[in-house]
Amino acid sequence: MADFTLHTPETAPSTAKERLQATEDKLGFVPSMYGMMANAPTLLEGYQTLSDIFGRSSLSPQEQQVVLLAVSVANQCEFCVAAHTTLAQGAGVDEEIIQALRDGDSIGDPRMAALAKVTQAIVGKQGWAGKEVDEFLEAGFEQQQVMEVILAAGLKTLSNYTNHLSNPPLNEAFAKNAWNAR
Repeated sequence: MADFTLHTPETAPSTAKERLQATEDKLGFVPSMYGMMANAPTLLEGYQTLSDIFGRSSLSPQEQQVVLLAVSVANQCEFCVAAHTTLAQGAGVDEEIIQALRDGDSIGDPRMAALAKVTQAIVGKQGWAGKEVDEFLEAGFEQQQVMEVILAAGLKTLSNYTNHLSNPPLNEAFAKNAWNAR
């Protein structure tokens, strides 16, 4: 497999330096995935822009993290599962829901279960999720939110596939939530 360069704000191509530095200033570190994405500055820009847009969706911060974690588990992305477990914890997602997603188990909360199920169906069936969409809407979600799940699936496809190809080291901030794909 190709050995991709893990960039820092100092080593990144000029068009990615500012983005990596802004991330480091905000978080105190640069997620390794961003360092890998910096090999293609447009990918980094696209991912961060799409992430900002998804953050403005009508889904709550907890629901957003459930979707992002569900996509990452479905795509078996070890880096993103660890990262979104950490972010879900920070967003206040119930630990039982997080663990169920990571383990592929049922979720007790009916609304979050419908959210996870439609997300997994959209990813697993390449968008052909009719029955699951009906159940999602019956759980009290709106049509807009189905489309926002698709936005999240696109967002995570960018990061999950990047991580599959480049195998970034897991940052210390995410290490306590390391996860192994089955």
